[in-house]
Amino acid sequence: MRAVLLAALLALVLVPRARAAWLGRLDPRQLLGSWYILAVASGEKDFVVDKATKNIEGVTLTFTPQNTLKMLSSRNRLERCHLHAVELMKQNSRWVFGNPSLGVLEYRVLATNFRDYAIVLTQLELQDEAFSTVELYSRMELASQEAMGLFTKWSKGLGFSSQQRATLQKDLTCARKVFQ
Repeated sequence: MRAVLLAALLALVLVPRARAAWLGRLDPRQLLGSWYILAVASGEKDFVVDKATKNIEGVTLTFTPQNTLKMLSSRNRLERCHLHAVELMKQNSRWVFGNPSLGVLEYRVLATNFRDYAIVLTQLELQDEAFSTVELYSRMELASQEAMGLFTKWSKGLGFSSQQRATLQKDLTCARKVFQ
């Protein structure tokens, strides 16, 4: 798992700075609202086994009065929909958030056009397991070719194998619960 975290950090250092500078000039509030998670690359221990059964997930992003990023997400867990809320504090960059006490070491926007998609890297440490994920957030139920291409590029560049990547199944039942 440490190898995945190291690969993620190295890839972030080697990524062209033009994209990072572009994100730095924009207001993170443009990322707020409702998103579908359509694709995931993960180093989580059981991800390869479970990926065939993962459905599209829903996330709503808001800022709290304390200026933390609140994420409300809906995920299928053990054949039922589980709503989960977490608050992330802004780190040194406008595009990096985290809450180590909850196991979220880093939540970083890698690429976005705000209208259609966002590629998000999350580094987690849960129950003595450290791993990273790259997720494709989309405002629509289907991702554009541009978004899927960027997701594939980022996930490969961060060292995720094809077995560690999945396009999530088109079941929106649980995803839509977070938007109600």
